[in-house]
Amino acid sequence: MSDGRNIDSRLGTLSGEGSQQRGATEVVPWKALDTSGYGVPGDRTYYDRPVIKKSVWSWDIPAYYYVGGATGSAMALGAAATLINRDRLSRLVLQSRVVGLAGSMVSAYFLVHDLGRPERFLNMMRVFRPTSPMSVGAWILFFFSGSAGVAAISQLGPRWIRRIGDASAVISGVFGLGLSGYTGVLVSNTTVPVWQRPHRLMPALFLSSGVSGAASVFDLLGGNPREQRAVLLFGTAGKLAELSFAYLMERSVATVPEAARPLEDGLSGFLWKASKVLTAASLLIALVPNSSARVRRISGVLGSLGSLCTRFGVHYAGQRSAMNPRATFQQQRGGQGAYAVTGRAAVTGPGDARAVLE
Repeated sequence: MSDGRNIDSRLGTLSGEGSQQRGATEVVPWKALDTSGYGVPGDRTYYDRPVIKKSVWSWDIPAYYYVGGATGSAMALGAAATLINRDRLSRLVLQSRVVGLAGSMVSAYFLVHDLGRPERFLNMMRVFRPTSPMSVGAWILFFFSGSAGVAAISQLGPRWIRRIGDASAVISGVFGLGLSGYTGVLVSNTTVPVWQRPHRLMPALFLSSGVSGAASVFDLLGGNPREQRAVLLFGTAGKLAELSFAYLMERSVATVPEAARPLEDGLSGFLWKASKVLTAASLLIALVPNSSARVRRISGVLGSLGSLCTRFGVHYAGQRSAMNPRATFQQQRGGQGAYAVTGRAAVTGPGDARAVLE
């Protein structure tokens, strides 16, 4: 037909929204991905409609990321203190167990609040699927909360009860590391561009952010000089790692320009940039020699805010990138989605040629 739709009016008619579409006036050859602007042949979308749906998670999930990460890392440090020198680090041991007990209850609240009904969490405990980050995470939270509770309550009992508590604290510290990092595995095990692309870096970023958050909490609580040195070493390692993995994550996501946009502008971009500034400021203040308790508390406040902004920044950046169809198409056409798993690009040209720049 003259309008380019190849529809014979004698056999059928078109009506409705799609009936006014016009065919291309010329054949556009298949070409490699061009990210220089909108409307280029390699940057086509379906009416600019989102390809995937954004997650239904609200603010309580990134809050769960922060609380769970800081709590798990705090118990890991407390377990190390228990094994190394429980008597000389007694205040740090006690603080870690109180933080572990309180944090596990708050984490459970945020998770159940997101699920909507408490029985849904119990239903998650009916099975264990090693291939499901959510299933593994539910069991990690279950064992962590139980062992952290025993470790905290045992402090009130006789000596032999406290020994049981020490063993529970070590067990809780092991599960605490899993609690700090599994949420990074969870978000990167999706098709959301800004989460999927750096899937090997996201767990390390979440774990290091949890260490930074835990050290900041201990800075606020205070301790003797020996305990302060332990917290300083722990926090310095966590903050340096968080800043390093944040930089590597940015570089990884930047290979898909549209996916990187949420990390550069808007609310998510502000939170992401604020997290780096706050964490760096907290690190510099913490390294001031012979600092007073007030200075350490300032470092603790900045570090806590930085870790919190990291989680919320990553969360809202993912929500925005899911609603951007160009981010999804560019990632798939760049061979960074299905191709990384199957060896076959999701979008191909004639003769199965990959639609990517070599």
